Amino acid sequence: MKLQGKVGIVTGGASGIGRGIAIALAKEGAHIAIVDVNEEKGRETLAEVDQYTKGFLFIKDISVKENTYEIVEKVVETFGKLDILVNNAHVSRQASFTETTEELFNLSFGTGFYPTVHFMQAAYPELKKSQGKVINFASGAGLDGQVTQTSYAAAKEAIRAVSRVAANEWGPDGINVNLISPIALTPGVEQWRENAPEMYDAMIQRIPLRRLGDPEQDIGQVAVFLASKASDYITGQTIMVDGGSIKLR
Repeated sequence: MKLQGKVGIVTGGASGIGRGIAIALAKEGAHIAIVDVNEEKGRETLAEVDQYTKGFLFIKDISVKENTYEIVEKVVETFGKLDILVNNAHVSRQASFTETTEELFNLSFGTGFYPTVHFMQAAYPELKKSQGKVINFASGAGLDGQVTQTSYAAAKEAIRAVSRVAANEWGPDGINVNLISPIALTPGVEQWRENAPEMYDAMIQRIPLRRLGDPEQDIGQVAVFLASKASDYITGQTIMVDGGSIKLR
């Protein structure tokens, strides 16, 4: 049990990659606070987490800054500490560069970038006590400049930037800050596969390992590594968990 007795927060933990990470962490012994706006899916994931350890569910809008501080406070009140912060939640809409509006930027930054920053700021005192781990999320959309992803790419690269700053500032406190850049078979991708099988197959052919990652077995296991002592000497890094699609230099 690599994470026995640890306490973590996973935002966007009700489904997809967040669900996979929450379950993977729980299987290694971590108590998990799931944060999401989908109560039905959140309760389903909570039931799975509770099979392995103790879970907690917050149905909160994390675009509201005060909610992020309230969640951290409640987690520490409930479990006595905080060791792991996983900032996974993010909502965005696709549009061409010329059609990307301020409203679309506000949506992407308001649900992804700012909640990541606010959770990190709220959690810092507790992470300093526990010499904890922060896992944020990058994306090939930003690294590779994917078309129609202007607002999402911008927010993800902004998250990478502040993560590197925090890694430098918080390193002396024993806090590790890293990022995962994933490609995974989420429910949304599964629906797209059904609606556009030829486009899906073409995408698979561009991935060297010829498959999408499993949210729990592939993405979740990297999160377990980054949350464990095995990653104690790694910080400020973007870990590509994308089947070899993008190779950082």
